[in-house]
Amino acid sequence: MGKRLISQRRGRGTSTYSAHSHRWNIQIKHRAYDLLEKEGMLTGIVKDLTHCKGHTAPIAIVKYDNGEYNYVFAPIGLKVGATVYTGIKGKPTVGSTLPLSSIPEGTIISNIESKPADGGSFVRASGAGAKLLTITEKGVEVVMPSKKKRLFSPLCRATIGKIAGAGKKEKPLVKAGTKFHLMKARGKLYPRTSGVAMNAVDHPFGSGRGRHAGKPLTAPRFAPPGRNVGKIKARRTGKKR
Repeated sequence: MGKRLISQRRGRGTSTYSAHSHRWNIQIKHRAYDLLEKEGMLTGIVKDLTHCKGHTAPIAIVKYDNGEYNYVFAPIGLKVGATVYTGIKGKPTVGSTLPLSSIPEGTIISNIESKPADGGSFVRASGAGAKLLTITEKGVEVVMPSKKKRLFSPLCRATIGKIAGAGKKEKPLVKAGTKFHLMKARGKLYPRTSGVAMNAVDHPFGSGRGRHAGKPLTAPRFAPPGRNVGKIKARRTGKKR
């Protein structure tokens, strides 16, 4: 009798394979969308720049003039002591959070809300930035980092500027230990073993002569969870001719 596959064990959702989010003491969200933002603005000062294990981008700690503190992704050019704004009447400066209808066309933005007051859903990775293309009657058209165009509500908020830390992926890890600790901080599975390198009792693609699956890589349509490995509902397989 074989063991449970790694994909099965990960599917259970136990602490071994889940992200250790209780260690991440910083949550990046736009502040509450209240009357202060809907009708006016708040002025904030960047108190410090910090880092969180759960995020790839540097984080700025902002203190607003009403005494509130908030965390925002630090765009390129934001410094400690800089002044930022939030609200419909805020100035479109780097690091400020404004509704899309208040941001000039052609501006680079990040941490865009998918719907008003959700706190930010899109363009949140280090080095990421989208471009506000145009404001129309249907909504605000934004060019995403994938070069695809997307429509948002004019009331959705975004932070002005491209998120810092763009060279993170270019820096080599050098050794496996660095990769190990990087993955461990986020609860990721590492190292990842190929299914064809396993024994037959450990994976459907295991054993056989050489590193080959011995069966189609696309899982059967009604395969049980243990067999549901490889290409799931692939549109096409084989060599492209």
